[in-house]
Amino acid sequence: MPVEPPPTPWDLASARMDVADDLVAVGADLEPGTILSAYRLGLFPMGLGAHGRAPIGWWGPVRRGVLLRDDLHVSRSLRRSLRRFHVTVDTCFDDVVDGCADPARTGRWITGDVHRAYRRLHDLGWAHSIEVWESGHLVGGLYGIAVGGLFAGESMYHRATDASKAAVHALHELVYADGDAGRIIDVQWKTPHLATLGVREMPRPAYLSALPTALGLGLPEAFAT
Repeated sequence: MPVEPPPTPWDLASARMDVADDLVAVGADLEPGTILSAYRLGLFPMGLGAHGRAPIGWWGPVRRGVLLRDDLHVSRSLRRSLRRFHVTVDTCFDDVVDGCADPARTGRWITGDVHRAYRRLHDLGWAHSIEVWESGHLVGGLYGIAVGGLFAGESMYHRATDASKAAVHALHELVYADGDAGRIIDVQWKTPHLATLGVREMPRPAYLSALPTALGLGLPEAFAT
């Protein structure tokens, strides 16, 4: 089971969640207790400097991207692709984060500090990775934070067609394995890529209303050990 870190000294609850802006606070730190407190309040960190450098911004999108239990869409082509892949959980967390942080990627934002912060959360049992393999090679994956029935996805990548979609498909299977519709996969923002999988937008008030129910649920079995 995850180990609860020392509480954050920062008052993240004072973030202005009533503003018409996705960015709701700036500052604080990337200690495990701070990051966990943020997720429990509906926030996540992303640096405001070049390529995600400091200062730290805390984000609570006005329209949150979520993948709910009944919304997953698996196209015919994706279903064919799934047969090529082998999926694992938490076997090479750092490699997945490195793939997501590839400096060749447009819009990269995962700094060394971010990687170290989520590695500490992984060591404490909160951060998890989904790995996608083809012919023995790591070709994609995703990572994020599991808190109760919330999985907050941070980033994903692929080096083979449909590998990142296969990671999302596997994540959906794991999070909703018990069929509980109160669980939430949070993907931060809806993108055209994620929309093809069934990701929808949830208004901020609706997300914040649904969050306590999700947080109160037990961890999915895949992330509970």
